[in-house]
Amino acid sequence: MTGLIEVFGHGGDVETAAARFGGNAADFLDFSANINPLGPPREVLEALEQGLHTVLRYPDPGHRALKMLLSDRLGLTPDYISVGNGAAESMALILLGLAPRRVGTVEPGFSEYSALSRQFGAEVHHVRGREELDWRAEPKDIENLMERVDLLFLGQPNNPNGVQYPLEVLQQLARKAEITGTILVIDEAFIDFIPESQRQSLAPRLNEYPQVIIIRSMTKFYAIPGLRLGYAMGRPELITAMTEKQVTWSVNGLALIAGEACLRSGESFEQETLTLVSHERERLTAGLEGYGCNVTRGEANFILAALPEPWTATSMQAALGERGILIRSCAMYPRLGERHVRFAVKDAEANGRLLETLRNVIGLDEITELEEGGKSDGTAIL
Repeated sequence: MTGLIEVFGHGGDVETAAARFGGNAADFLDFSANINPLGPPREVLEALEQGLHTVLRYPDPGHRALKMLLSDRLGLTPDYISVGNGAAESMALILLGLAPRRVGTVEPGFSEYSALSRQFGAEVHHVRGREELDWRAEPKDIENLMERVDLLFLGQPNNPNGVQYPLEVLQQLARKAEITGTILVIDEAFIDFIPESQRQSLAPRLNEYPQVIIIRSMTKFYAIPGLRLGYAMGRPELITAMTEKQVTWSVNGLALIAGEACLRSGESFEQETLTLVSHERERLTAGLEGYGCNVTRGEANFILAALPEPWTATSMQAALGERGILIRSCAMYPRLGERHVRFAVKDAEANGRLLETLRNVIGLDEITELEEGGKSDGTAIL
């Protein structure tokens, strides 16, 4: 089962939306993809403009300049780091390089964990999150799964619910991974949207956890999805196994230029992003709850919500799509239901338009129900 616009299994497909709802792809207000509402840092756009001439030469296949900047920021030696064409390539390289036969996932979770694992020939086993835990799984259930798989993916914060596992749980799982010989892959693609003091991450002491690989994305926080850039961190033997499977020049030169500029962009961009996302996430949450949605209170730049009855993800996606607004159906996620949707957190103007449109759509639906009821029993609607 897929939503109206998730024909490739993800959000952000404005071309499919234009074919489905009409109009121009560029004109849709897209809440289905979770990208920094500020757009790229100014330094990134300037660096790209100045670096356009570099398309005449091959990019560095070793990604050396970017890896040195990442090394300084992360406090890791370069041999602990690999750079990929988005976080998705890092996931693929882990599966190719380590060749697990059995992969574990926590559901609901990012669909690529299962899709890529099956694509590369692995069996996929699941453990289920619980609604009362904001769709986290019980740590003991995850540990039990680790006894049966060679590799396990864990979102931190998880997509689509946006919640973190506590640091002590991550440490517990990392120790279990050493006992079972399981590779624990922690996907931190959205962790940059959480203030550093609130991040629950093993990255600062990664050298203590030999079975852990951490994946991060630069696509989301720095708003460069069209360029694709991400990286992975882990002990050198694991990183080498990954990079040996990497296609030469899979990361293009402009993406490398952008990545270097991202890391030089300074704290002001980061702080402005964190302030905006925090404020607007609370505003959207309050608005959605006011409209009868059951909201999962996450920490990332997106919100998982169950729509009020009688709305379903499909009917709301259609109603908003016809009004030029895209949302992500989450009805296809294991453990979630037909009423679950995800909203990206955007800027104040865009969020205001979403809330106003939702109010009108839900209000129109209520009027329609009253009219239909009045016609059936002969009661006049005034």
